[in-house]
Amino acid sequence: MNKKTTDEIFMHRCLQLAVCGHRGAPPNPMVGAVIVHEGRIIGEGYHIRCGEGHAEVNAFASVQKEDEPLLHEATIYVSLEPCAHHGKTPPCADLIVSKGVRQVVVGCVDPFAKVQGRGIEKLRNAGIEVTVGVLEEECQWLNRRFFTYHEKHRPYILLKWAQTADGFIDDHGQAAAISTPFTRMLVHQLRSEYQAILVGRITDEREHPRLDTRLWGGPSPRRYVLGGDMSIPSLLKDMYAEGILSLMVEGGRRTLQSFLDAGLWDELRIETSPLTVGDGTLAPELPATVMPIAHETIDGNKICYYKKL
Repeated sequence: MNKKTTDEIFMHRCLQLAVCGHRGAPPNPMVGAVIVHEGRIIGEGYHIRCGEGHAEVNAFASVQKEDEPLLHEATIYVSLEPCAHHGKTPPCADLIVSKGVRQVVVGCVDPFAKVQGRGIEKLRNAGIEVTVGVLEEECQWLNRRFFTYHEKHRPYILLKWAQTADGFIDDHGQAAAISTPFTRMLVHQLRSEYQAILVGRITDEREHPRLDTRLWGGPSPRRYVLGGDMSIPSLLKDMYAEGILSLMVEGGRRTLQSFLDAGLWDELRIETSPLTVGDGTLAPELPATVMPIAHETIDGNKICYYKKL
């Protein structure tokens, strides 16, 4: 087994661990860490909750007493660059140096301004061998909301709609049961993964949507209504200032198309039913700059996911 394959195997484990923090870690990133000695995992952990120990701290804490002498010959794998600043917790880069590990393998660089390469620099200055970029795309995708927030100074934006087979989002202007009971539950699950949710003023006045997670067990997102007195860029600027990393848009055609036309989106979720209605409100136009990333068929409805090229 070559080194690259070995590094990828243990980085995959970091990603598996990191996902376990999807509820508690935000607005911090999801991070997993694995400590390996001669091919054997002797410690692992993930960032469980914002304000508490980071993945590296929990990984070192999990090492059994009899394995602690092995740390000087061990490698620690981390899906995101170890922090180098004092925040709610001490710098993880300092902790790694103090433990005396031989090597650090990093999935991707942290875009947060107080880190952004400083953790890697601190480790290398301490004489530790550092490898960067193992499964980099996967590591970046896992924390795409965190990355977008810090790099673009706005929330990560998902646009979601359901349409009929003939391309309408309603039936002659009236609400239609396009989603199935099960796919509606999946939408509520998706809502629980976003900090904010938005509809337009007309949708709010006509349908009074609750925009909560009553069909799922997770937290409901913060509710926003886009009115005529506020532009999308100014709203996103306010969300950024409030620390909102992710936004799900469920509005009508006008609201969705406004985000598409402005290029202010990152991911699309489009559910298409075999139902045909003949006339109604046309679904938004799919942009040319999209890349399919996943699709599935549930209860006869096809759900497609896209990201911006």
